[in-house]
Amino acid sequence: MAIRGISHVAIGVTDMERSLRFYRDVIGLRVKADLIEELPALGGSEPSKRRGVYMGWSEGPHESFVVLDQQLSVEPFGSPSQLFSVGTHHFSFWVDDIDDVVQRASDAGFEVVMPPAIGDTKAYGEPPGGQVKSAFLRDPDSNNVQLDQRM
Repeated sequence: MAIRGISHVAIGVTDMERSLRFYRDVIGLRVKADLIEELPALGGSEPSKRRGVYMGWSEGPHESFVVLDQQLSVEPFGSPSQLFSVGTHHFSFWVDDIDDVVQRASDAGFEVVMPPAIGDTKAYGEPPGGQVKSAFLRDPDSNNVQLDQRM
């Protein structure tokens, strides 16, 4: 069995246009598809509709991508996880210029939870001594989004 990488991350959103301003305009993801989709019934629920915006940073059959998921026929429920809680509490993107992305986020009114700071590569499961600059932002639905840049 060989894992090639993460296929995708699906992010539930309440306002697609506001989320696109964050993930497309601030983070820099490209929209690959913007679809109204009918989803089958799951776990005893009724079939539903959603707007799914598929976003990526590269092309290819095994490239990871992000799906922004706005439910159209049911009310979303729950709330985003807090940092370091059980479950998926954040995800991270490698970026080329972290300071630029954080500045765009701040200028657009999005919360900068932790400004850029330099840490050791051992926190990435790598040999110690390298440096990675990281920052945390909060998206429009309060999901924690980390940015990382190799130094």
